[in-house]
Amino acid sequence: MAIALVVITYENFPLLKPPTTAVTIKLSGWAGNPLEQQLLKELLQQFEEQHPDIKVRYEVISEQYMDVITTRLIGEAAPDVFYLESLEAPFFMSQNVLEPLNSYITPEFDLEDFEETLLDNFKYKDHIYGLPKDYSTLALFYNQKAFAAAGLSTPPTTWDELRTYSQQLTGKLNRYGFGITPQLSYQAYKIAAFGGKVIDENGYAAFASPEAVRGLQLVVDQYQKDGTSAQATDVGTSSGTEMFGQNRVAMVIEGNWAIPYLETTFPQLEFATAEIPTINNKKGTMAFTVAYVMNKQSQHKAAAWELISFLTGKEGMAQWTGTGFALPTRTSVAARLGYDQDPLRSPLVAGIDYATTWQLGQYPAAISNNFDNQFISALLGQQSLSSAMLRAENAANAQISSR
Repeated sequence: MAIALVVITYENFPLLKPPTTAVTIKLSGWAGNPLEQQLLKELLQQFEEQHPDIKVRYEVISEQYMDVITTRLIGEAAPDVFYLESLEAPFFMSQNVLEPLNSYITPEFDLEDFEETLLDNFKYKDHIYGLPKDYSTLALFYNQKAFAAAGLSTPPTTWDELRTYSQQLTGKLNRYGFGITPQLSYQAYKIAAFGGKVIDENGYAAFASPEAVRGLQLVVDQYQKDGTSAQATDVGTSSGTEMFGQNRVAMVIEGNWAIPYLETTFPQLEFATAEIPTINNKKGTMAFTVAYVMNKQSQHKAAAWELISFLTGKEGMAQWTGTGFALPTRTSVAARLGYDQDPLRSPLVAGIDYATTWQLGQYPAAISNNFDNQFISALLGQQSLSSAMLRAENAANAQISSR
């Protein structure tokens, strides 16, 4: 008797296929504004629809972000993918806790499409450790009604003009002509304008040089001698954007993040932007960027890369930056969105070609904290600027040497 052999395959009977378990990866970032959070959630939902075998658990770390991430990396409980600011990148890249991305990047991903200035923030010893998701530079924001009241029709193009404008604007529609943010992140390009450096080639603080002090003296003189500028605390506000929005100052230097905030919080405000006035005949601004990086201890690296490549790919980035609250780091996406033609954002886009990168070596906290404390002291007239910078530099370098 012949026996018929029936072979049952999963292809013939797909319902018999064993269920597949989706991989779950964790993404961590800091809290942004509600619209930003909602947009990211929509992008992650779209990613999961396109990758049914990958689930993403998104975690917002609201406070002490870098401390939390550092603790989790030490304890081997860090997320698979997380935000990393350019300021913190040198230290983390040197600690062998991030996964190099070179082997994951294919020609189709088009790495050359990224702004080189921004991508370089996340390179270390010939490896790429992060892909920048967005960026901002700084630009001059000015109150158009205040300008008209003072008989001014165009923004200042040099720092000397800015000081003259500030004198003409002070006491008119605004209490002060210019609002300043004294932190190093807003001052480093002034140091560079005269050939000064924030750090030397060995990563030590170097901002007490005569060249550095010359650039910073511009801020101190306008605040103390002219009396035409103010800090946020001087006018009862918490930030440069807020004192500008509340008409306490007629001009302020801020980033792209200020545009949606001003448009939604102060809809009656009539303002425009321009490139930061030149200092010593040199253009200057800052460049801030954040990357997606992969935890080297991740158990799901292939899935983690799929998420990173989706979020920083051309389509994902176009959706992420399409609302205008952040600027795209891919040149093709920037061209597609046309921000170089946007009246408010074009000065910010132009700045990427000459911006000073916001990066301070492997020990940024020692450098920035000591600078900020002493510079504010000099600004308030409690000590000379040169003494303050020397004190800050010595303290920062002592802390770095003790590491």
